[in-house]
Amino acid sequence: MEFSTWLLFLLTEAVLCFSPGPAVIYVMSQGLSHGFRASLAANLGVVTGNSIYFLASALGLGAMILTSQQLFLLIKWIGVAYLVWLGLQMIFTSGNIPDPVGVRRRPDNKAFKGGTVVQLANPKNLVFFVAILPPFIDPNGNVALQVLILGLTSQLLEVIALLFYGSIAANAGGWLQRSRLSVWVERIAGTFLIGIAASLAFVRRAEP
Repeated sequence: MEFSTWLLFLLTEAVLCFSPGPAVIYVMSQGLSHGFRASLAANLGVVTGNSIYFLASALGLGAMILTSQQLFLLIKWIGVAYLVWLGLQMIFTSGNIPDPVGVRRRPDNKAFKGGTVVQLANPKNLVFFVAILPPFIDPNGNVALQVLILGLTSQLLEVIALLFYGSIAANAGGWLQRSRLSVWVERIAGTFLIGIAASLAFVRRAEP
């Protein structure tokens, strides 16, 4: 792989990682409502979801899912249902547990699981590993090594982007919590997740 090819992939992936989506919204909501540790746990969950899709793509399962009507629809509708449920939970349970000290805490494992499921719930992530990744790979070179380099690059950028958004949200969370604005921020984030779920409902599988 030439350096220029890797650099182009780096720029492409940076744009994708820093563009707000379900993962960014979820990590920020955890930072706002529960602090930096929760946002970090959610961040690791998102990376875990990416790793699962990356492994599936490497084993050829990703292409099979994208071209299988039944499997693709199953993943898509499970994802849509989960994002709607998560959004409704954020809308209707935000602010129910007052904390006069500041930001409310939640078990980190819940944030981790939520981040993992949010990432797996979005079938568009499969498109990245199956459709976007291959054009950057030189078939005449060491394909396995190139896939590993691009995969690690993608994961590192994802972590950096989510750390950026999570830290901003966590720093603002204390003030927002004291001013009660965090309740509305979490409700707005929940509404965005429901909107994203609605858009995912129109995502179609790749045509054979």
